[in-house]
Amino acid sequence: MTSFAAGEEQWRARLGTLRQVVRQELVSRQLAAQLPATPLRVLDVGCGQGTQLLRLARDGHHVTGVDSSPTLLDELLRALADEPDDVRARVRTVQDDVRNLASLFDAGSFDVVLCHGVLMYFADPDPLLDDLARLVAPGGVLSLLVRNGDALAMRPGLRGDWDATLGAFESSSYDNRIGVTARADRIDDLAASLADRRMQVRAWYGVRVFTDVAADDAPLPHEPALTALLECEERAGATDPYRRVAALTHVIACRG
Repeated sequence: MTSFAAGEEQWRARLGTLRQVVRQELVSRQLAAQLPATPLRVLDVGCGQGTQLLRLARDGHHVTGVDSSPTLLDELLRALADEPDDVRARVRTVQDDVRNLASLFDAGSFDVVLCHGVLMYFADPDPLLDDLARLVAPGGVLSLLVRNGDALAMRPGLRGDWDATLGAFESSSYDNRIGVTARADRIDDLAASLADRRMQVRAWYGVRVFTDVAADDAPLPHEPALTALLECEERAGATDPYRRVAALTHVIACRG
């Protein structure tokens, strides 16, 4: 696998486009449905520019973001500078490789651990899953966003790329839109891996059921079309059979 760093510049260039906004908005809504309103200790592993981290801080949670990219963390800090004092006081950032989590934090340090769009860049996800599960406090929550291995043929199939579609049926890897070869997870396999770490899946969702084949630079539609689009994506992401063919799978698991 190639690391995310190889495609980071393209990732940054596409922030604010339709596909990215759908992803972030859906994940935020799905996560909010599973978290209590009381302030929580949150760790965002691979926080990037901090979209989810900032939303949680605004909601009153105390959040720590870890990322290896100084560029993305600088963007987060610039955004944070525009927030009220109380929001800024609830945010901490750490520049480090996510493979160093065991040396950065004590076991059970967080009520919520987020790891969104990161596992796909690890050929062997088990060491990172071990670290993530270890950091979740009793009764806490782990939120994972992964590429859906059960639907790898959907994107090339809908584009009419039949050679790629045939190959995708039997594959567990794919070439993503930022030019990086990455890995996908199947929901049943991921649930079993979490169970081995004493984490039980509480809920799981699909993300980008309808909009995954949108152009890389597709802009947001005007209201009320955007509201309707997000409502359809949210409903499909929580409903079978639609969630099973989404580009991304969002898993929320709990300890105890």
